[in-house]
Amino acid sequence: MRTIAALAGLAVGYALAGQRRRREGRRAVLSKTVGPHLAAAIHRRKVQQVARQLREHKSGRPISLRKRAVAHQVPKAGDLRRRDEKVDISDLNAILHVDPLKQVCVAEPGVTFVDLVAATLRYGLVPLVVPELKTITIGGAVSGCSIESMSYKVGGFHDTCVEYEVIDAKGRVITCGPDDLLFQMIHGSFGTLGILSKLTFRLTPAKRFVRVKYEHYRTLEEYRAAIVDHYQRQDVDFMDGIIHSPRHYVLSVADFVDEAPYANRYDWVKVYYQSTARRAEDYLETPDYFFRYDRGVTNVHPKSAIGRLLLAKFLGSSQALRAAEKLNWLLKKEQPTIILDVFLPISKMPEFLEWYGREFRHFPLWCVPYRRPRDYEWVAPDVFSRSPDALWVDLAIYGMKQRGDRNYHKLMEQKLRELGGIKTLISHNYYTPDEFWQTWNRENYFEVKALTDPDNVFRDLYTKTCKAAMGVGSA
Repeated sequence: MRTIAALAGLAVGYALAGQRRRREGRRAVLSKTVGPHLAAAIHRRKVQQVARQLREHKSGRPISLRKRAVAHQVPKAGDLRRRDEKVDISDLNAILHVDPLKQVCVAEPGVTFVDLVAATLRYGLVPLVVPELKTITIGGAVSGCSIESMSYKVGGFHDTCVEYEVIDAKGRVITCGPDDLLFQMIHGSFGTLGILSKLTFRLTPAKRFVRVKYEHYRTLEEYRAAIVDHYQRQDVDFMDGIIHSPRHYVLSVADFVDEAPYANRYDWVKVYYQSTARRAEDYLETPDYFFRYDRGVTNVHPKSAIGRLLLAKFLGSSQALRAAEKLNWLLKKEQPTIILDVFLPISKMPEFLEWYGREFRHFPLWCVPYRRPRDYEWVAPDVFSRSPDALWVDLAIYGMKQRGDRNYHKLMEQKLRELGGIKTLISHNYYTPDEFWQTWNRENYFEVKALTDPDNVFRDLYTKTCKAAMGVGSA
């Protein structure tokens, strides 16, 4: 028995050691490991393999991507993309170079933020925007519009990028920067204009801990004024919040600090958003702050403390999304659960929440202030002419069950067009083509599409997000 136990222990030890080696491999900086010239050659070879797959695609059928990380979109019943031909980009997951003096990083699109943060922290640096879920990839953050609590200063992750390498549908490799329309249109394009193969983005100095202070307000007027005050003063490193109810608004403002009297973690039994309702302050290690919502923002599963005690260590966001994809036939096609983010000019926040409290009546909401650095090329010009605010808010609705016969997704789309807001396309989408192109810039989009995907093998943005993802049309 001792021998069996010893062998079992040895096997577990080897398995854990293997996991650690794989994790460290993902977090290694390739140019530091093999030198800059070999790192560049390895990357070129991987890009050539992807480009060859595209050049050899002759069937005319739509293409989707096979990636190592799970897709961070709302899983949908009947999604036609599951039957697409696949281009394998799973090898594009290396951190190629970190320049601590220039404070920039070069990496492939499949790098997850949990691995990126671990790698850059060794230099005392982190990305300027780190999305809330560990396995969101940097390519996905650009293609799908990722923001977080640093966004009130810098905008989205895409606003911190300075160069992209893109493989177009013909297998051509294009390098582009902020002065190029392709660069600007890649953001929010969901892979319909080309495949990101390399990103260069800025980093910022970081410290070991983050101190969070929770400001509690009873009225929206006070809450909104506090957001604007911090935005104007730029006096904290991070800002987001939870609207627990129309009578309890929490603004979480945070700063990097060198030392902490304790360090909380929210990756097991404790639920972060719930803690904001009762705490005045908190300390977390920097990675634990970045991924404090990884078990779910306001729809944490399992719901019960006992369920979290038994299962939560094994049920992060990735596991839940993978399970939903594998069991997609169980997903509701009619009246799916509301999981969506809406972007609003902060001046429209009172009007929106008054309407929302009357029509939706679902709380809590995640609130992320967002600085819009410029008029984005991918947004229809009329949106910003009607909504010129530099400061916007992202209000995230997670886990709302639809009531009665109303389509609450469609109701939200209509209200946002009225107010000059934007809904992210990771959710269920019910736009008609005319409604869709009232928000997204048709002219700019199809100008780039004609150059990078003239045969439409990646589908166009409307077809991909509003038709194929919703199970409408032919595969």
